Amino acid sequence: MTKIRTERRADALSKERIVEAAIAILDQDGEGALTFRALAARLATGSGAIYWHVADKQALLAAATDHVIARVTALVTAKAVSGATPQEAIRALALGVFDAIDAHPWVGGQLSRDPFQYAVLRILEGVGGQVQALGVPQQAQFNAATALMSFILGLAGQYAAGAEFHARDMDRTTALRAVAAKWAQLDPIEHPFVRQVAAVLPEHDDREQFLAGIDLILAGIESVR
Repeated sequence: MTKIRTERRADALSKERIVEAAIAILDQDGEGALTFRALAARLATGSGAIYWHVADKQALLAAATDHVIARVTALVTAKAVSGATPQEAIRALALGVFDAIDAHPWVGGQLSRDPFQYAVLRILEGVGGQVQALGVPQQAQFNAATALMSFILGLAGQYAAGAEFHARDMDRTTALRAVAAKWAQLDPIEHPFVRQVAAVLPEHDDREQFLAGIDLILAGIESVR
């Protein structure tokens, strides 16, 4: 009888519910607040019922990240099926990941932490499928897809570090103005370019800059078709 009740409780508390509750905690209070005790309190259950579905915090973070990224890749797949060009699908996927990390900064940290987790494979499959659709020769497909992946995951790491910096010290604009002021004081002989872009740094649009980088990589990929 006890075994049957335990199984019923485990079935009622699905992994999806656990992951959604974890995402709510992560979005509200950050990665440091995600503990099995906090999760159990939110779900009004015991930690044992959660361990039935998730082995540890790292597995929970991976599942939460995959949940977010799966929504991105599903939307992009639908866009590709609806007749978008491969270039449009790649841009949509890249911007979808960008927006997901912007909305959930902890996702950037998790993506940059483990390059072989399933969420990363979802992105790679989405990118790789569109690289193939572009007509890139097979021998160049791996390099083309991983160039895009490196740029996207580089964003993930940058956002993860930036989120910690801004949360600890100041808002984004104030922080960038402080950096730009330091760059403007650099030696003009040793750092002419950095001094030049210092004026652009505080007010630049991260999303536009990111898409411009994707377009530059796409232009290079299209040249090898």
